[in-house]
Amino acid sequence: MGSSFGRGGATTYQQSLADSDCIVIQGSNMAECHPVGYQWVMEAKARGATIIHVDPRFTRTSATATKHVPIRAGSDIVFLGALINHVLTNDLWFEDYVRAYTNAATIVNDDFRDTEDLGGVFSGYDPESGSYDLRSWGYATADEAKDGDPDSIGEPGEHDSGELKAEHSAGQRHGAGGPPLEHARVKRDETLQHPRTVFQILKRHFARYTPEMVRDVCGISTDDFAYVARAITSNSGRDRTTAFVYAVGWTQHSVGVQYIRTAAILQLLLGNIGRPGGGIMALRGHASIQGSTDIPTLFDLLPGYLPMPVSGKHESFDEWVGAVASKQQKGFWAATDTYAVSLLKAWWGDTATAQNGWCFDYLPKLTGSHNTYATTMAMLEGTVEGYFLLGQNPAVGSANGRMQRKAMANLKWLVVRDLNLIESATFWKDGPEIASGELETDQIGTEVFFLPAAAHAEKDGTFTNTQRLLQWHRTAVQPPGDARSELWFYHELGKRIRARLAGSDDPRDRPILDLTWDYPEDEHGEPSAETVLQEINGRHLRGDKAGEPLSSFTEMRADGSTAGGCWIYTGVYADGVNQADRRPRRSEQGRTALEWAWAWPMNRRILYNRASADPDGKPWSERKAYVWWDGEQGKWTGDDVPDFPATKEPSYRPGQGVGGAEGLAGDDPFIMQSDGKGWLFTPKGVVDGPLPTHYEPQESPVKNALYAQQRNPARRVFPRKDNLSAPSAGDPGVEVYPYVFTTYRLTEHHTAGGMSRWLPYLSELQPEFFCEVSPALAAERGLTNGGWATIVSPRAAIEARVLVTDRVKPLTIGGHTVHQIGLPYHWGRGGIDPVVTGDSANDLLGVTLDPNVAIQESKAASCDIQPGRRPTGSALLRLIEEYRSRSGVTTETDNTLLSPGANEEVSR
Repeated sequence: MGSSFGRGGATTYQQSLADSDCIVIQGSNMAECHPVGYQWVMEAKARGATIIHVDPRFTRTSATATKHVPIRAGSDIVFLGALINHVLTNDLWFEDYVRAYTNAATIVNDDFRDTEDLGGVFSGYDPESGSYDLRSWGYATADEAKDGDPDSIGEPGEHDSGELKAEHSAGQRHGAGGPPLEHARVKRDETLQHPRTVFQILKRHFARYTPEMVRDVCGISTDDFAYVARAITSNSGRDRTTAFVYAVGWTQHSVGVQYIRTAAILQLLLGNIGRPGGGIMALRGHASIQGSTDIPTLFDLLPGYLPMPVSGKHESFDEWVGAVASKQQKGFWAATDTYAVSLLKAWWGDTATAQNGWCFDYLPKLTGSHNTYATTMAMLEGTVEGYFLLGQNPAVGSANGRMQRKAMANLKWLVVRDLNLIESATFWKDGPEIASGELETDQIGTEVFFLPAAAHAEKDGTFTNTQRLLQWHRTAVQPPGDARSELWFYHELGKRIRARLAGSDDPRDRPILDLTWDYPEDEHGEPSAETVLQEINGRHLRGDKAGEPLSSFTEMRADGSTAGGCWIYTGVYADGVNQADRRPRRSEQGRTALEWAWAWPMNRRILYNRASADPDGKPWSERKAYVWWDGEQGKWTGDDVPDFPATKEPSYRPGQGVGGAEGLAGDDPFIMQSDGKGWLFTPKGVVDGPLPTHYEPQESPVKNALYAQQRNPARRVFPRKDNLSAPSAGDPGVEVYPYVFTTYRLTEHHTAGGMSRWLPYLSELQPEFFCEVSPALAAERGLTNGGWATIVSPRAAIEARVLVTDRVKPLTIGGHTVHQIGLPYHWGRGGIDPVVTGDSANDLLGVTLDPNVAIQESKAASCDIQPGRRPTGSALLRLIEEYRSRSGVTTETDNTLLSPGANEEVSR
């Protein structure tokens, strides 16, 4: 399963990559996009590790890897699924680990039907809503026993899980812990032979994922597949570990969550989760992307991955907390009430009492999906009238740039906080739509407020990096002029709003007026970042320790005696010391550098590290020893903070009906899972399938070779005239947009360019927007190296300099040649005084979303490419429309959720 925290599933820390015997980097160009962390990959290589880079392009990562394997963008599940099939078919799975630590032996109820039975769709699919009823994915329980089923039912408290209830996938989020699974007598077959065990379902599901299928769908030769299969299996097991590393090359797909799930299944089968040199490393973009999801900028989560309450569903504190986790389920999510009460006490202080449900009514409630793209649609429809942009530049950095700019032109007001006057601040006078005549400045009513922001070196605070490590940084220089930090901005905004509301007797104003808002300020008016960190850490409110910082989230209580702003960060201010501000020299530290800064939760550097020891608590091998049970001391010990109850013996078995941490058996390493096991099969929590399944991208010139269902049937689509999709394989007009393009980052520029295109030193290193094409594609389309090309999708047409290179190779897919085009996405047209400008690659993209996390599909789409510069003005619009007309695209193109062939299977 990987981590239960966050969207990435990272289970390791970057230095642990140095302990890897094999590292597969897939969905990432780590050397260029994460160069600091890449040092650990190079250290592993120096120690003899095999480094494999699977990517559509040959990059600096490929150049430093042992092996580069080209792949067609959007086909990764086929490749990973074939590796799973290889492991199962050849009995290369780590049997002792899998039997003890996963749900392989658990039996799924007999209503479940796989994609193999229904043309690429799972049981429970509702074509009307495009979502799944998950009841049929549940575990079989003793109450459902039928003749012929095995008797190997786990004793209560030994192998417990939960009975499943109906739910629909659309808009459902369960925070980090997934939905609650209360204890039930779950049926298991420890021989793994019963046809409905997770193990046997897994084998059947991935049987069609073969090396030949990889060759025909991914464009990867059988020899290259064999190389990777041999590398990861020979470097996994008791004495060796393999790590997977990914970034947005995996996440930005309409099945992105399932990409990561496929890798998690593979890593569980190989015994690589929770062990040094193993795991799945989610590379978070820049310094505090991880922090921005821990204490979230996400619409559907609260700090610490608590889910937002839903209007009409969670009408009381008890209903909300009960929906997060049951007191009868295993693991630490059973203590959700302590995390939630402490959070509400941190926010509303003495006002939050048991009598008023801890101010639960003050919390905003979800009324639907309010993700960034749903908000864009609402801006276009006029239901969202104001917008804040802080360190974000959707005019360049978001999918379908034309739609983004038109949406902002429909606002009443827009606040932009950034280092420079970026394109999102000036679109109303110099955006591409002004040049084309689609928008006119004097017709745009948006009032734009630009507020200059302080850079990271101009303020105190923490970064939470990709390995969950909080590191403190101090102000090096005061920000220039009127530039201020985000902390100052929100604190000042809060003060001014509260002043406006002072004396109000309107109940709707109480949530703001009752907030704790007493942060001390320095001589520059800057609020104390350390005070905020202390509030996040939490403190005791009553008793002998009143006023003292909490040292662990296990000290939180549900009786109002503790407050804490983010339970997973509790301990960062333990003993009244800023643990994030620790920097001893490496020579003064042990292997895991536990004294360098602080990692959540509880300073653990590898999550689920109980799995680094066998069921008896002994290391799987001395070479890979990490944490283990010390019988003499009666506790877990090792090189890391054990991610397990410290004094729980490996032989411990809970009594019947015992929940929470006490409900975990001594061999249940996955302490945040509701059954203590790593999930090879996901009975709840992932809304588009309990097992990963290959679907083609929203736009694809390739027909799905595995199933009748072409695309993810649960994907989120927006059928609009300003969001048309190109025809896909089998549709009329597919030849009009015959090529695949993918977007990516460069080392020299930073995301949408606000921090780099205004700097001459970086801009001269990458002065112009360009496209990478193969010599074969250049010859086919008459493109010249260094010349201009026009790239057209149903959304836009852009121009770029041509880079003819062997780094992007044509692939043979199903007997046909598929060309891929690489596009960096850092440039934009507009802004005040940028050093370099250029068309935006993201203008080409449409908006189709993964149903689990609402992330856009921006790593695989269809286009055409022609030599020469694009036209300007109204001629540009005519070119786009001419392509649309030739292809016959409408709002229905690619937006039918259920494919005809699959529909026939589901209807039977």
